[in-house]
Amino acid sequence: MPYFSWRVWSGLLWLLSSTLAAGEDTSLLQDWKDVWLFRFFLNVLGYCTIIIPGYFLIGYFKRLNYLETGHGICYPVVKACVFGSESKAGLLEDVSIASRNEADSGSSTKQAIKLVFCAAGLQASYLTWGVLQERVMTRSYGATTPEDQGERFKDSQFLVFMNRILALTVSGLWCVLLKQPRHGAPMYKYSFASLSNILSSWCQYEALKYISFPTQVLAKASKVIPVMLMGKIVSRKSYEYWEYLTAALISVGVSMFLLSSTATKHPSTVTTFSGVVILAGYIVFDSFTSNWQDNLFKYKMSSVQMMFGVNLFSCLFTVGSLLEQGAFFDSLAFMMRHSEFALHAVLLSVCSACGQLFIFYTIAQFGAAVFTIIMTLRQAIAILLSCFLYGHTVTMVGSFGVAVVFLALFLRVYARSRVKTSRRAAQPLQKV
Repeated sequence: MPYFSWRVWSGLLWLLSSTLAAGEDTSLLQDWKDVWLFRFFLNVLGYCTIIIPGYFLIGYFKRLNYLETGHGICYPVVKACVFGSESKAGLLEDVSIASRNEADSGSSTKQAIKLVFCAAGLQASYLTWGVLQERVMTRSYGATTPEDQGERFKDSQFLVFMNRILALTVSGLWCVLLKQPRHGAPMYKYSFASLSNILSSWCQYEALKYISFPTQVLAKASKVIPVMLMGKIVSRKSYEYWEYLTAALISVGVSMFLLSSTATKHPSTVTTFSGVVILAGYIVFDSFTSNWQDNLFKYKMSSVQMMFGVNLFSCLFTVGSLLEQGAFFDSLAFMMRHSEFALHAVLLSVCSACGQLFIFYTIAQFGAAVFTIIMTLRQAIAILLSCFLYGHTVTMVGSFGVAVVFLALFLRVYARSRVKTSRRAAQPLQKV
């Protein structure tokens, strides 16, 4: 009976996956196990083999009141993982404001040099990351002649693991070498953001098999809409009228671009239904990640500590799932066969880790508004670079849609900075 049930569920899953995969490049579907929906559920199943035992273990320690009754060599580990060491104490506003005030007090020349350094670091890290990401997911390796199709790398989860293991190493060294605030959050709470972050990254890589890179960049730019929805659901936030207006403009611009996209000979420029579904998954998971991290910052921690905690669980989940599927050693074998892919995978990880550090430094020195402007410019340059290197075509209507999206993004930055300036100006008056 269990065997029969497994066959039925496998058949239904294959049928649904085949339906969603309709219209895709058949070279990507040489095996039904390569269908993205099957891989997605297989990955989630691997994560569940770690999450479910952990859930019951955490519940056991809480019911046992281990914080009061526990002792021995395991007590500090259990306390840190399940209970934490401090109550919620607010985000380190004093630290971030102090660092920004120090930046403001410096000479204009020094500030200009810092700004150029931050902008150059962010652009170099993420533009290189975008180019390599498209190269790895849309092109083959090992082709010696034009007739030879070569070999495609298919396991997006391995790339996620590569990115996370290096980010974990960098953030761990940062925490050890530089002074950090005392950590108070229960470690298990990072697992929620970690799981959604893994799934969003997997969707980001996987989507490039079915849609163009410019489409993906625009979809990521439009994630402010689900972020606002998740903010209402998860954090119970309220938004201003200009936030709804710019969100609507972004929706219009993205719709114009998607509806004007034309299919060309290369399969990576075709926006398929599966690609849209995967992108929607990316946006939803990424929106949850940012809102959950906002809640975690209510504990006293630095951004690098957040980076370490999330990446710690990300490595645990991905390596466990890869080993259970047998995909870990298959991916290593692919790296051994194709040294060019190994170089690209390592560079992807380096760019991802360095980019995260540049994000923290830029926000600490200049604030979120300047960082958002730099990253918005990066998205525009990434679209142009992808069209130049990989031959994507954008129609006149599509170009206008892109312009509408980035205009809306800059309007959001301008409106947010005006609101913050007016609030700071009103604070002294209230004290008087």
